[in-house]
Amino acid sequence: MRVPVLLCVLLCVSAAPGPVSGAGADKSCTDLRQFYTGKGFTLVEVPQTEISGEHLRMCPQGPTCCTTTMEENLAGLSSRETEGLIREAGRSLQSAFNALHRSFDTYFTELHGRSERSLQEVLSPLGPLYSQNTRLYADLYTDLRQYYRGSALNLDETLTEFWSQLLERTFKISAPTDVTLSDDYLECVAKQQETLRPFGDVPRDMKAKLIRAFVTARSFVQGLIISGEVVRKVSQVHLSPECTKALMKLVYCPHCRGTASLKPCSNYCSNVMKGCLANQADLDPEWQNLIDTMIQVASSFSTEPSLDVVLSSIPARIYEAVHFLQENLDKFTDKVYQTCGNPGELGTGSPSVHEQRKKSSSLTASEYKPSPTAGLRLEMQVSDLSSKLREMRQYWIQLPVALCSKLAAGGANQEKCWNGVTKARYLPEVMGDGLANQINNPEVELDITKPDMTIRQQIMQLKIMSNRLKNAMEGNDVDFQDASDDISGSGSGMCFGVQCHRNRAFDYSPDTTRSRGAATFQTRLCGLLLLLPLASLLLQR
Repeated sequence: MRVPVLLCVLLCVSAAPGPVSGAGADKSCTDLRQFYTGKGFTLVEVPQTEISGEHLRMCPQGPTCCTTTMEENLAGLSSRETEGLIREAGRSLQSAFNALHRSFDTYFTELHGRSERSLQEVLSPLGPLYSQNTRLYADLYTDLRQYYRGSALNLDETLTEFWSQLLERTFKISAPTDVTLSDDYLECVAKQQETLRPFGDVPRDMKAKLIRAFVTARSFVQGLIISGEVVRKVSQVHLSPECTKALMKLVYCPHCRGTASLKPCSNYCSNVMKGCLANQADLDPEWQNLIDTMIQVASSFSTEPSLDVVLSSIPARIYEAVHFLQENLDKFTDKVYQTCGNPGELGTGSPSVHEQRKKSSSLTASEYKPSPTAGLRLEMQVSDLSSKLREMRQYWIQLPVALCSKLAAGGANQEKCWNGVTKARYLPEVMGDGLANQINNPEVELDITKPDMTIRQQIMQLKIMSNRLKNAMEGNDVDFQDASDDISGSGSGMCFGVQCHRNRAFDYSPDTTRSRGAATFQTRLCGLLLLLPLASLLLQR
């Protein structure tokens, strides 16, 4: 009976757990130990050979080289690395917006500068009316530049004020030297601008075109800044604990199982990333709406009258207006006398101005257009802006795809990839985009009734910016003061000249003497009305 007993003992020993020789021996954890230390962790309590995986909470249970602590460490690492990839992709997109901003800002600033430099060439035939009032014309360009930079000027009032001052000075310089015109009298003269239209149709036509050009240009630049800021803020949103678990299972559980060479199945990776980035994907509708609107605005720059024509023709339009007044000065003077009274015999005006009226030509804005090269540059600018913006349209729904392209197995290896449990095809269907479509996501547990509030705020910013751009295309002025709490571009690298030191993209100086417009007044009025109920309650106590 001794032989059968010995055989039974040997069989029992061979069936017991523990290292044995041959094919059944526990696998070494040498590869994982090297990998683990390479990620910056210590080898404290790291097993030398595989252990039972009953303690695992994220990876499939079974023989493993990972302890509970290692599983937690690698889970945190997978989350941090994925967040890093998201931020890296965001920085790349921010850089693209920065490049678009620099390109357009350089173009617009040069266009504005060339127009201003042409003032002397175009207006010098006006004689003293130009030489004695260079500051007036320079101030107009300064105001236009500040408006583009974001100053809270009311552009309509700014242009009206310019024409009023130009009318006063034209009337004053036309008077004989022995006639003194009081400030009150000149103010009365200026008030006749709307009714008597001394400059013809130029002020009204030029105002409409300038407002449309500058409002759209300023709104477009602000759209680029807002877009970059949305990317920055959303790219910094931390991943949820549920996503951390899913990423651990996706990325590092193969290492714990001793199958480090296995890459995740493509569809498996897609479900994990779509679940982790569900809130980000909800940006997509408003994001595409904003991008499409910015493309429309960019296209409007080349619509007649194009942006370069409007800016380049400012001096010529001013000349045209003054020439119209000089040609009709006698008629205008008679009508002014009827309204403002006769300050004295004005005669035919000072000799220099009278002589200048004879020399005046019939130059019009239509005869002063930018060169064909300038028009070609505008076309190239619009084309470049539009094509690059189109590349950004689907960024948020393509982000999971981009991340999986770095992590997942290629299309030919879908039968021999990590499916979250073993080396085999991944069978579940791929979820749609956005939070609502993750209700049945097999990889990431999500409460679809609790969206991320930071991302919801950015969705609202996109919607607000789209509406502003659409209003701008209609020539409606835009007040940016009610924008988000931090749209300055801090972190985006975007700011405007002297405003950079304030960390604000748009500067609203408190000492600005010009009217802020109706929008500012309404904001203050609303604030006052909100305080009234509180005051009433306090008085009742």
